[in-house]
Amino acid sequence: MLNPGQLPKIPRAEYKERWDRVQKVLIERQLDVLLAYADDRHTYGTAYARYYGNLPVAFEPVLVLFTPGRDPALLVGPETDGYAREVGSFAEICILKEFAAENEDYPFSRMLSLKQVVSDRVPHAIGRIGLAGFSLMGADIYEAICKSFPEAEMVKMDNVLEPMRGIKSPAEIEVIKYAYHIVNQGMAAAIKAVRPGITEREVAAEAEYVMRKLGAEGTGIDTMVLSGPNTGHILGRTTTRVIQENDFVTITLAPRYEGYHGACGRCIFVGKPDERVLASVKAEIEAQNTCGSNLIPGKIGSEVEAMGRAIMTRAGYGENFLYSGLHSVGVIEFEPPILGPSSTTVIQENMVISVDIPLFEADIAGSRTEDGYLITSNGPQRLTTADHLIFK
Repeated sequence: MLNPGQLPKIPRAEYKERWDRVQKVLIERQLDVLLAYADDRHTYGTAYARYYGNLPVAFEPVLVLFTPGRDPALLVGPETDGYAREVGSFAEICILKEFAAENEDYPFSRMLSLKQVVSDRVPHAIGRIGLAGFSLMGADIYEAICKSFPEAEMVKMDNVLEPMRGIKSPAEIEVIKYAYHIVNQGMAAAIKAVRPGITEREVAAEAEYVMRKLGAEGTGIDTMVLSGPNTGHILGRTTTRVIQENDFVTITLAPRYEGYHGACGRCIFVGKPDERVLASVKAEIEAQNTCGSNLIPGKIGSEVEAMGRAIMTRAGYGENFLYSGLHSVGVIEFEPPILGPSSTTVIQENMVISVDIPLFEADIAGSRTEDGYLITSNGPQRLTTADHLIFK
């Protein structure tokens, strides 16, 4: 039986260390204010609220407000207030008028405007405002920020803040290791369930049941169990298609635990394999193992990724390697640093990197072989445990 008291967590004190790093950014970038936006979009919306205050955003969006010399404040809608005080790690929480639903009444909530909240913290004129989560931010909140501070320069900050999450703390590593334990058990359950006559959604249900029982709070991306003609594209939706004799199945799982992720992708041959597909999956496995073994501190990530591309190109599927094959894993399942062909990022100890070898939009079945690795001074530690070549 699961004992929550024995599971790894991020200690509350670690959030203060993260806030202190943002304080340095405020000084270096000469920012009067930094606003980090988060919402409940499960793929990447919650990242800033979770990373800086352990808040899994629900229903209403939030802003994390950083100003020089003070701990951050969390700006929320009226329905988030009590929940955020109980769950999150922010001492100061303000209900923002701009986040109140237009057609709702909240007669007992003390709501402040964004301008009021910021002015209470920064008595002088606002010259530069950093914005994080900008691509997620709706037009209404962005317009509210601009209207509140019409003279201020808006500075996008995602390219500064996101890479700061790349090197993991000891506590983060333990949490991520457990997230990978969850995905390993979920993948084992999914593989066991695959057989002719079962639907894709039934296989997904078996995996998700096991992952939830182990403590997963959800997934970083929708569980993908794809079979036959459903395997062709990078993205897919698990359907009610029934798995057939001599079918081919791809499974991608990415459970979220304590805000962090594990990720694994596998291919399963049901019955007699198609020889071309079998050869392509063997090439993926070679590319996976080559990239994985070369995740060594000091190497350039793009050079390691190029090794995998070269193998897939020799196999005849270079043009089907359609995205960056290496990326960090953290509070987003695929977060910066992204170690694709244009990247100059150096691999460092205590990064967690996913090697994701794809083959999509081809004249054969699409496939993905994905493993996670912890980068150590002694070389990469593979965190995923499922066999690479699977026959049922």
